[in-house]
Amino acid sequence: MKRTPYLSIALISASALSYEILLMKLFSIIQWHHFAYMIISLALLGYGASGTFLALFRERLQPYFSYAYLGNIILFGLSSIFCFIAAQQIPFNPLEILWEMKQLFWMFGLYLLLTLPFFFAANAIGLAFIYDKTAISGVYAADLLGAGLGSLGILSLLYLFFPASILQFIALAAIIAALIGFKELSLKPNTGAVLLFVLSFLAIVLLGRVNTLNINEYKDLSQTLRIPGTQIVEERSSPLGMLSVVQSPDVPFRHVPGLSMASEVEPPQQLGVFTNGDGMSAITKYPDNIDKLGYLDYQTSALAYHLGNPDKVLILGAGGGSDILQALYHETKKIDAVEIDPQMVDLIGTKYTEFAGDIYAMESVKVHTAEARGFVASSKEKYDLIQMAMVDSFGASSAGLQSLSENYLYTVEALQLYLQHLKPKGYLSFTRWLKLPPRDTLKLFVTAIEALERNGVEDPKKHLVLIRGLQTSTLLIKNGIFSSAEITELKRFCNKRFFDIAYYFGLPKSETNRYNILDKPYFFQGTQALFENREEYYRNYKFDIRPASDDRPYFYHFFKWETLGEILSLRGSGGLHLLEWGYLVLVAALLQAVVASIVLILLPLIRYRKAEQNTMATSKKRVLVYFFALGLGFLFLEIYFIQRFILFLSHPLYTIAVVLSSFLIFAGLGSNYSKHLAALKGYRKSARYGIVGIFVFGLFYVLTLDHIFGFLLTQTDSIKIAVSVVLIAPLAFAMGMPFPMGLSELGNHSESLIPWAWGVNGCASVISAVAATLVAIHFGFTVVMVMALLFYLAAYLSFPGQIKVP
Repeated sequence: MKRTPYLSIALISASALSYEILLMKLFSIIQWHHFAYMIISLALLGYGASGTFLALFRERLQPYFSYAYLGNIILFGLSSIFCFIAAQQIPFNPLEILWEMKQLFWMFGLYLLLTLPFFFAANAIGLAFIYDKTAISGVYAADLLGAGLGSLGILSLLYLFFPASILQFIALAAIIAALIGFKELSLKPNTGAVLLFVLSFLAIVLLGRVNTLNINEYKDLSQTLRIPGTQIVEERSSPLGMLSVVQSPDVPFRHVPGLSMASEVEPPQQLGVFTNGDGMSAITKYPDNIDKLGYLDYQTSALAYHLGNPDKVLILGAGGGSDILQALYHETKKIDAVEIDPQMVDLIGTKYTEFAGDIYAMESVKVHTAEARGFVASSKEKYDLIQMAMVDSFGASSAGLQSLSENYLYTVEALQLYLQHLKPKGYLSFTRWLKLPPRDTLKLFVTAIEALERNGVEDPKKHLVLIRGLQTSTLLIKNGIFSSAEITELKRFCNKRFFDIAYYFGLPKSETNRYNILDKPYFFQGTQALFENREEYYRNYKFDIRPASDDRPYFYHFFKWETLGEILSLRGSGGLHLLEWGYLVLVAALLQAVVASIVLILLPLIRYRKAEQNTMATSKKRVLVYFFALGLGFLFLEIYFIQRFILFLSHPLYTIAVVLSSFLIFAGLGSNYSKHLAALKGYRKSARYGIVGIFVFGLFYVLTLDHIFGFLLTQTDSIKIAVSVVLIAPLAFAMGMPFPMGLSELGNHSESLIPWAWGVNGCASVISAVAATLVAIHFGFTVVMVMALLFYLAAYLSFPGQIKVP
């Protein structure tokens, strides 16, 4: 009697998913976060390649199932840590892709190298499918349940350990999975097996000791550490990021974004804080005299404090505390500061309390550890000023590396929400790095226009003010019309600090572009055009500056294909900084995935042409369409729901943990249930029941999720998490049924096609991980959901049943 190793399958699946999430984390540190999509794609490519490998060598491996199964698990453990160490030796730099073609070669090599561990993990699971065709639903259930638990486990580990050290835990978990599998398969211990396990264990321990993170030389932290005397004095890590505190005694930090050259006050001593090697903020030493913070009054972000006298201020993205210091300098009576990262709060509030002047303990200051938009949505308070200054990294932003980053802080709906929490005559202030040609400043400006229009403001042009310095711009949106007195004070503020006015209602061209002189008054021209003929300006402008929305939350995406040729022609004169590297890497990853998938899908067909007809009593076209559609549909749905629930749960970590684990665990339960349903209704009907369930729940959520979220948005986190699980459960349960039913059907009459179907599904998943993001960038997540349902419709119509031979 065959014994299926369910427990070791669950553990290796948990290890593989943990490794995937960990790689995303590691690459956000050593490169940039947009590599997350590449990691997902290469992980799934390993599963596609595994299907091809098993399709070609199934007959040779089947007699040695136990050894092949355990061997692949051990190889996953060893390669998971070895391949990452080797990958760091590849001289790949995404910033050089378009002027050094060899970077594409290095990228492809990186892609293939990191695919290997997933290939071995997928081999183990795929072999289990082939081993006992009557246990397919159980194997798939163990696979999904293990992955669901793995997604929770890796997040827990990221709270407890640094990312690099977790590699060892995952590799050792694989060795434990092999030991469990050894027991499950009733194999007898011998000297060779014991030696193999011992050597594997020692190899992982030794590799772990030499594993260090080589951060890209162009990241902010790497550049800073080039300064003589700088050193990292403390590091902390959590799923939100790795914080590095840097001291520079010889060349003091002077991190005051947008500081006017008219300032005569020297900033106090500072410590630099970098998140994932990028996005510097500063912890400033609190001076013995508040007047020594006067330099903060010479930033563009100080404008609101001069136009009004805000007593109650909300700071979104407190970071190192500079905005709090600015509010304290202006004698603000009540300051609410919101910071998403508890590590940053702890650094200022505990570790460097004395250095920072214990500002969090001041009577006028209250710090909230929360996601910014979620905090505003759940708050009933109204403020004189809501301020959001420099909530991103200049290095990544200017290089276009944030173009893939979903950001719900700068959507039209977000600005509507902020405006609703302003008191009458209150201000909403955004300060951002200045980029030329203008992109995000203009995009934020037109986002404000649309938010005001949707909130019922009749004449938005009288509610806006925009100024710029040498490095930063500040946009003020008023809950009311700017008065003549405020405009007079605006001019006085800018003239004293050598800032340029880019917009106020009635601004003459002669008052623009006076201090920080550009070839043309680009910001003035852009703001005027956005009021005069918005749609025409959208079409003709070199960059995409249409407002971001909750359905299409890619604020940093400015790329237009029609501009690509013009930018490439500037390669020799430094124009490549205008390209969005993150977006281009995503497109390159999609092209690689498509090419690799075509090869992996077609290769086994050469072999199948020689197969006997009685071994494949079904249409290969139906198998291809069915499993390809399932692979596309599953990932499209999963990505859609992760994005939708980010707003509801108000925290990216909660969202990933809840949504991903719920989908996988309940899909696993659905898979396990499907075998009981199949005993009554058959495989075809059971699969179609699942697909109909996906359709019904999918359409229901498209129509009702906004209303459900709106009704429950102010509830506690525990209630929202419970509601999220309840909402996801029925859809995920149905999604777990079609795949095992299709494989079980093949097991009845075309067993040799099972590994190929497994590979086809993996290849589709490779493509969908990247394609879903591209679709969302250009068309929005609603289109992603509609496409997912269409893919499931294609699967419904193409179930690979047995061909009736006359």
